[in-house]
Amino acid sequence: MIAPAVPRSRAIIRPAVQLREPRAGVLARRIVRLPPFLLAAVVLHTAVLPQLRPFHVGADGLLLLAVCAGLAGGARTGAWVGFGTGLLADCFLATPFGLSALANGLVAWAVGSLAGRLLRPGSWVLPSTVFGASAGGVVLFAALGALLGEDGLVTGRLLGVALMVGLLNALLGPAALAVTRWAVGSPRPEVPVLEGGR
Repeated sequence: MIAPAVPRSRAIIRPAVQLREPRAGVLARRIVRLPPFLLAAVVLHTAVLPQLRPFHVGADGLLLLAVCAGLAGGARTGAWVGFGTGLLADCFLATPFGLSALANGLVAWAVGSLAGRLLRPGSWVLPSTVFGASAGGVVLFAALGALLGEDGLVTGRLLGVALMVGLLNALLGPAALAVTRWAVGSPRPEVPVLEGGR
């Protein structure tokens, strides 16, 4: 005798649970690591990088760290670190207070937003991303300053300065990204831009 056909329930296929570091651990690590990281960044930005000025243009170390924070930690982390580095930069500039914070925060947020969506692994991705974001950050800073009535930021040299800052930051990008990864600790288990392909 043949048994009647009984419909079987299908097994539900669920994605494997990814074990991640608890959110509180990342936050605690950031609270401990970010202050000395930012202090060292300000010292390098104000004491070391001004000594290295090809064509009378220096790298913008604080903008570089904001871009790297966006790459390493995503849009939210990039925005916060960019805002913080911008406030530190504003302490040493004669422009309206908060202008660098706004520009750095927006650039780092944009880089963090695009890092996981549009950028794919490759050896050219990090330098080109840092180059484009740094050059764009310089132009954004000047444009926002001009909107706020600052004279002398948008000049004929702006494009050349932006390209040179982008180039210098792209050269310093790999080292800055390694240090920024340590400081912010990536909440994402795998960031395609940073892994360099497989």
